[in-house]
Amino acid sequence: SHQRFLVIFLRLFGGVTVLAFLAMLLPVDWMAATHRWLGLGEFPRAPIVDYLARSVSSLYGFHGVLVLLVARDVVRYRSIVLYRGWMYILAGVIATIIDLYAPLPWYWTAVEGPSTLISGALILYLSRSLRS
Repeated sequence: SHQRFLVIFLRLFGGVTVLAFLAMLLPVDWMAATHRWLGLGEFPRAPIVDYLARSVSSLYGFHGVLVLLVARDVVRYRSIVLYRGWMYILAGVIATIIDLYAPLPWYWTAVEGPSTLISGALILYLSRSLRS
C-alpha cells in the first residue's frame, strides 16, 4: 500500500539523514580532504566555516530523528508529513538556485535540488491516502 511505502521511504530518508551527526564529529583535516575530493577546491580554514559545517550537520541529524519519529505513525503525524513534502519541494527549488548561484559543480546541482524536490513529491504522492 502507499502508506507502507511512505513509512519505508521516511525510514530510509531519516536513517540516512541521521548519519549527518557523524559529520559533526569529523576532524577538520578530513573535512578539507573531502572538500578537495569533491572538486570544491581548498577548504577555507576559518572558525565560521568550521562552525557552519558542524551546525548544519547537527541540524540535519536532528531533522533525521524527527523524520524517523514521524515514520512511526504517519496517520497521526499526517500534517507533519504533508508539511515535509511541500517543504522538500520548496527546498529543492531553493537548493537548485543556491547551487547555481554559488556556483557548485554540475553534479552537485544536478543531484541536490532535484532529489530533494522529487523526495517531496514522492512523500505527497504516497501520503494522499492518509486520513487522520
